[in-house]
Amino acid sequence: MNTRTRTDVLLLVAFCGFLFFYGLGEFGLLGADEPRYAQAARGMFERRDWISPTLQGKPWLEKPALYYWQAMLAYSIFGVTDRAARMPAAADAVLMIAAIYLFLRRFRPGSETDGALIAAACLGTIGFARGASTDMPLAATFAIALLGWFAWYETRKRLGLAIFYLFLTLATLAKGPVAIFLAGVILLIFVAVKRDWRVILESLWGPGIVLFLAVALPWYVAVQLRNPDFFRVFILQHNLGRFGQDLYHHRQPFWFYLPVLLLSLMPWTIWLILALAERLPLIWSKKEEASATPEDSWQMFLLIWLLVPVLFFSASHSKLPGYILPSIPAGALLVGEYLRGQQGKNMKVSSWLAGLHATLCGLLVLAALAVPGIQLNHRLIYVAAGVAVVVMLGIAAALARTGPGMLRPVTMIPVVIGVGVLLKWGAPAIDAAQSARPVAQSIQSFSHEPVPVVLFHATRQLEYGLGFYLNRPVERYENGQVPSEGHVLVAAQNSEAQFSDLLRGRKLSFLTSIPAQKLELYWVGPSN
Repeated sequence: MNTRTRTDVLLLVAFCGFLFFYGLGEFGLLGADEPRYAQAARGMFERRDWISPTLQGKPWLEKPALYYWQAMLAYSIFGVTDRAARMPAAADAVLMIAAIYLFLRRFRPGSETDGALIAAACLGTIGFARGASTDMPLAATFAIALLGWFAWYETRKRLGLAIFYLFLTLATLAKGPVAIFLAGVILLIFVAVKRDWRVILESLWGPGIVLFLAVALPWYVAVQLRNPDFFRVFILQHNLGRFGQDLYHHRQPFWFYLPVLLLSLMPWTIWLILALAERLPLIWSKKEEASATPEDSWQMFLLIWLLVPVLFFSASHSKLPGYILPSIPAGALLVGEYLRGQQGKNMKVSSWLAGLHATLCGLLVLAALAVPGIQLNHRLIYVAAGVAVVVMLGIAAALARTGPGMLRPVTMIPVVIGVGVLLKWGAPAIDAAQSARPVAQSIQSFSHEPVPVVLFHATRQLEYGLGFYLNRPVERYENGQVPSEGHVLVAAQNSEAQFSDLLRGRKLSFLTSIPAQKLELYWVGPSN
């Protein structure tokens, strides 16, 4: 390993370590999905069960097992914590960035460090690398599978196909058959553009198919045998049903993923738009020379990879931002290819482009600084705005003078500042207002015994979050679940008049309030 390679590797390790791992537990699990995935993995870990996820004592068959297996490993090393629950996504993000670096080093030498860092510094990558969910495991394994296939396409070496089948198997274990479908559509469109249908037949490699079946099939068979409802719940309801119907109230307009994509690629969004403007006409081109060279073929492949998940999920009746995460690596690589081409032309960055890019970087810093400012002191917003303006002016000036070659270094500065500020000063505000962790800590401060906890007019995010942090099911008055024994009641503010009729003759003691979440805690004595 020469000095430059060693420096590049150390740079990647430092940035990925900071962007993906620093402060993983600074705020508690958010939303409904993070605590559900974390708790389902905990149940499997405690039972030493590698097959059936359960939640609140019942089979929970929404997703395959890869995330749970990874979380079980993290729990065994670091203990059962929210930080450990987020470790799988962070580790998968590192694996994806390493694969991008190695691929570019082999096939696009000279662009490996820039390409890998651009992919690592996308807002979507950083955000989902810090989440206890199946989105990053799918995106990472899917990206590595497609990189393996394209490596085979350029070299015809079977190692690339082996990587493709292995990681496509893992992607199928991460989120299901959608990985096979998306990969198949991407490859079919690419081959159609290239007009070389033999590539598909050559891709159907016997040992690879055997590898896929040998790794993926055992879990799917085992979970179906143990849980006869698996096919109905997982395939029909949570795959086909989610696509064809708005089962879980995630309906969004058709164009929803356009702003999601642009936000996920921040702060590289301007360069993605320029790359698309340059390459999109190729998708409709009828000329063979449109993708004749290896470089053109690579950019065509990236373009198709970027667009297929976005268009596919745009047609779905159920839309969540994480669905198009598999497109983000392709977008980042397209940006890298575009900037590589601009550097080869020795072009300067125009003042308006420098200004737009600097503005996006400044907005990232402003958003990160605004979170603690809004929570702690509104006057800090003015400080945040001043810092953002300084960052914007500095980046614009640097780019106007130096050109595309300095784009990656000057962009990483506000990305690091934004992540650092958000975790250092914004995390307490996020934790207080959005996570069940402070509520669980308040409950535990009043009773170290595992007393029942019941909710009234509280969110399902709180229900699942308390389920993880207290490690026991949480009931609801609304469902008629009023325990006869003493219990802690977590209720919406000013709702005492609504639940008091349910507790006639029972002692009700106010414990504390959680102003940031508009909640009140009570102790309800046992019934006579």
